[in-house]
Amino acid sequence: MTMRPRPTGRAGWAATLTALLMTAGLCASAPAASAAPTARPDFRLPFPCGQTWQLQTYLGHDPDDKKLDMYHVDGPTLGATVTASAAGTVTEFFEPGGIEINHGGGWFSVYLHMDRIDVHLGQQVASGEPVGRLGLVGTEEAHLHYEQLYDTNGDNDGETDEMVPPVLQGTEYRLTPDGPFPRVTSTNACDGGGGQPARYWVDTMADATGYPDADCVNDGTPRCAAQGTLRKGTNYVLCRKWGDEVRHGTAYNHWWLLTDLDEVTPGGRGRAYVSAYYLDRWGNDEAKDNDGRDIPACT
Repeated sequence: MTMRPRPTGRAGWAATLTALLMTAGLCASAPAASAAPTARPDFRLPFPCGQTWQLQTYLGHDPDDKKLDMYHVDGPTLGATVTASAAGTVTEFFEPGGIEINHGGGWFSVYLHMDRIDVHLGQQVASGEPVGRLGLVGTEEAHLHYEQLYDTNGDNDGETDEMVPPVLQGTEYRLTPDGPFPRVTSTNACDGGGGQPARYWVDTMADATGYPDADCVNDGTPRCAAQGTLRKGTNYVLCRKWGDEVRHGTAYNHWWLLTDLDEVTPGGRGRAYVSAYYLDRWGNDEAKDNDGRDIPACT
């Protein structure tokens, strides 16, 4: 995962360069006019269905009326799951704790201040699909910084000077530092779609290392690099996959569980596989949740 500072845009630099070229007689004409915006995607609040979040801005947000800070009303902000505001492709990582999603047609969205990123570059995501977890990266107060951008210069990148007033769930928000600060309830993936798999709660007996797939035992290639750690305790998993055996003495397990890690190594992915060997309650080659239900297979 390559992190880099949030891009600040190239429009001003390009205009200056064009002027210099024209003065030197090396540019025959001014740049072509920007294309008219295409239809905006159906952007939803970037949080799971039913959650309520307060939208805010502050003096000096630059611009105050286009950048949104979001705070959880009916639950904790720190550690909250961030979801894709609309379907698209993850195209960029940058600091502080940020990603950019390309939604097609020149439209982009930006999410900042996550301490765990659960997607990889080039990954296609559905609206409502989890992309990360809110933390205190680059801020002293947990919140999600959110932007929408339209690619006016046609370079297939969303840049700071291409930011537009955000529209969420059919409403445009042009906030001022004096308020009012609206509270909005998410309708993101409320039809059950959006790539939000069910969670199955399990107890783990020790810290477990997460890997990109279920066939990474004794594979030292970059493909199987450790992604991070799932801490001992009660955790949720999403599904199970048959793979390499993990054995200690007479205890063994071939099942691997897809989950969101507690700690992610630099360059790692937050979502990874851990061995079901670490389940506290079940025996060899079993992968059940705390209620004794078989965890479903990963598709």
